[in-house]
Amino acid sequence: MAPTHYVDHGGTGPAVVVLHSFLMDATMFAPQVQAFGADYRFIAIDQRGHGETPATGPFDYWDSARDVLGVLDELGIDRAAFVGVSQGGFVAMRIALLAAERVAALAVMGTSAAAENPALVTTYRQLAANWLEMGPIDPIVDMVATICLGDMDASDWKAKWRARPTDTVEVLINALVDRDDIVARLGEIDAPALVLHGSADLAYPLERARELAEGLPKAEAPIVVEGGAHFLSLTNPTEVNSYLGPFLQANV
Repeated sequence: MAPTHYVDHGGTGPAVVVLHSFLMDATMFAPQVQAFGADYRFIAIDQRGHGETPATGPFDYWDSARDVLGVLDELGIDRAAFVGVSQGGFVAMRIALLAAERVAALAVMGTSAAAENPALVTTYRQLAANWLEMGPIDPIVDMVATICLGDMDASDWKAKWRARPTDTVEVLINALVDRDDIVARLGEIDAPALVLHGSADLAYPLERARELAEGLPKAEAPIVVEGGAHFLSLTNPTEVNSYLGPFLQANV
């Protein structure tokens, strides 16, 4: 297994691990690091096949969760808060199921504990096939940007997507669409939890957030960010930070 790349933003405050979304990287949490970096030690991790962490073969999100725990071991961090958006939420919840004692708090946004919607699996697999065959042409990256980032200017991210190795897209899509359903296990996650969801999320309906809030023992009703897109922490940082800040202060 290749080493996991991460950025330790330093500081003496409690550790907060931030876990990015599909096709993104550790830099997507720049707004949160800027807002809260003086009070917490942010650890931003590039998950397998993203940023500077390679994917050397097929993997699932349990593997990604173990990668994150390995980074904490390397840094000597026993316990942290975890903040995950979309795919990052998949990984954060699996960390909590693997090592509950290491999770001080859990904040998830635009994510789901359910398996992928079967109606979308074929669409996503076709996206991967088109990407492999034609490369990251404008119609493909434009569609991804609209689903994930809504109306945000995605120019910089599109440039990153165009530059990424084309042959890794299929393995990333497979991890996404083949993930297991953990809804029935949410009751095992005993950490304080914050659930946020954008009203304009094009990937997952609000029902997924309600499902999380109902299943997580220490979560309140989901907070809906009006107009919020799927990758909420990046597209709507002001609103997200207004809820995330008090949550971290109270629980970390």
